[in-house]
Amino acid sequence: MSENKKLIKIKNINERKGNKMITLTKEDKDKIRVFAGTSSEKLAEKIVKYLDMDLSAAEIVKFADGETFAKAKKSVRGCKVFIVQSTSKPVNESLMELLVFIDAIKRSSAKEIIAVIPYYGYARQDRKASPREPITSKLVANLLTVAGATRVITMDLHARQIQGFFDIPVDHMEALPILAKHFIKYGFSPEDTVVVSPDVGGVKRARGLANWLHTPLAIIDKRRAKANVSEVMNIIGDVKG
Repeated sequence: MSENKKLIKIKNINERKGNKMITLTKEDKDKIRVFAGTSSEKLAEKIVKYLDMDLSAAEIVKFADGETFAKAKKSVRGCKVFIVQSTSKPVNESLMELLVFIDAIKRSSAKEIIAVIPYYGYARQDRKASPREPITSKLVANLLTVAGATRVITMDLHARQIQGFFDIPVDHMEALPILAKHFIKYGFSPEDTVVVSPDVGGVKRARGLANWLHTPLAIIDKRRAKANVSEVMNIIGDVKG
């Protein structure tokens, strides 16, 4: 498939999915609030710039004993509220800040509370790999729901089945089409490109990218002796040259 045909394919997919510039009326903007947590301030600023609206003001305080306080500085009564906050490093602090913020918004009579979590912390703890282990990914889903979130938007979960841990709607977005478009634009050809999955768990995503680029697939066979320690045992596939 030629480069032009690949780009046309991506364009057609975007058009079918309705990926067009979003235009909000003044009435829409009056009923929408977008807040930024401390871990995702720059992303939230880009989102509101795209929507041609202002970032809603919030007060987030870290007390001397380590506690987190969060509140909206403007009324959110009857509004659709988006809280943009990755639960990234420091994971526990970012997660607790999000939960406190959601609770504050819920108690302020918001109509909907959408947690926008680009990086979903604890996603890798999605099963019991050995006896007496927690399934923390499910615990986090429960915490978000109990705190008051009515919907979650996240990206590239470690495993898609994590969506099933939630009892509220989850919008799972993937960066694969954007990455594929980037690689096609810069002329990555099947003759000298191989998509490599870093482990068996990433094979499905790697295969998806390989299909987009029409390239071979390779897999790294790793063994984990303990947490944060891994050893490469084999390379499955041809990466020579």
